[in-house]
Amino acid sequence: MEKCEGIVIRQTSYRESDKIVRMYTREFGKIGVVARGAKKTKSRLAAVTQLFTNGYFTFFGGNGLGTLQQGEVIENFSSIQQDIFMTAYATYVCELLDKATEERQPNPYLYELTFQILRDINEGYDPQILTQIYEMKMLPVLGLYPTMDKCAICGETTGHFDFSTSSNGIICHRCFEKDRYRMHLPENVVKLLRLFFIFQLDRLGNIDVKPETKEWLQKAIDTYYDEYSGLYLKSRKFIREMDKWENMLKKDSDD
Repeated sequence: MEKCEGIVIRQTSYRESDKIVRMYTREFGKIGVVARGAKKTKSRLAAVTQLFTNGYFTFFGGNGLGTLQQGEVIENFSSIQQDIFMTAYATYVCELLDKATEERQPNPYLYELTFQILRDINEGYDPQILTQIYEMKMLPVLGLYPTMDKCAICGETTGHFDFSTSSNGIICHRCFEKDRYRMHLPENVVKLLRLFFIFQLDRLGNIDVKPETKEWLQKAIDTYYDEYSGLYLKSRKFIREMDKWENMLKKDSDD
C-alpha cells in the first residue's frame, strides 16, 4: 500500500464502471492507477478522480497500473471546471506534463509548479500568460535549454536582443547579421521570455500583459516548440483556435 499527494492529469473510461487515472504526484512523479467503480455517481472514488483534482491517494502499486483504494480531495479547482476557457488551458497544462514526463520519476519542483499554475488559473489570473510561463518552465523537462541569460552566439549580456530558434536562444544586436532568420521581437517580449524561463513563478507576481504582447510571446514559444519539442498536442491546437474565436468575438462586440 502506497500513499501520495497528486493531481489528476488524465482519465479514461475502462470497462463499464471503472476509470484509468493518470496522476502526477509529489512522491512518485507520474503514475497510473485503476479506479474501480469510479464512473458510478455514488462511488467514493468519483469526486477524487475528476480531471484537475488535487488530493491524497492510497493505492496498491505494481509494475504496471496500480489500483486506487481511496482518496481525499484537497482542491477540485471548481472555477476551472465551470469555465470552458479555463478548462482548455488547464487541459493543455496537464497534457503537456503528461507527454513531457516518464513514469515514476519524482520531481517535487514540477509538482509544485503545476499546482501553482492550476491554482492561479482557478483564481482568475490570465490563463494564457500562466500557460506561457508553464511552457517556458517545461523546456528543461523536455531536455531543451535555450540560452536566455546572454547572447547565444557571442555571450554578451548587454544590448538589444532578438530571439532565434536556429541559435537556440536570444542573440544580441552585434550578432543579428549572423542569423538572418531570427525573430525580431519587441524588447518587452524578449524580457518577458527571459523572465518566464529564469524566475520562479512566485517571484513573477501578477503580470498584466497587452493582447499584442501575448500574441508575440505565443508566436515565439510556438515556433520554438515546433522546432525542438517534437510534441503536437490536440489541446494546444484547440486553445489556439479558441483564442481566434475569442478575438473575433471581441472585435464584433467592439464594432
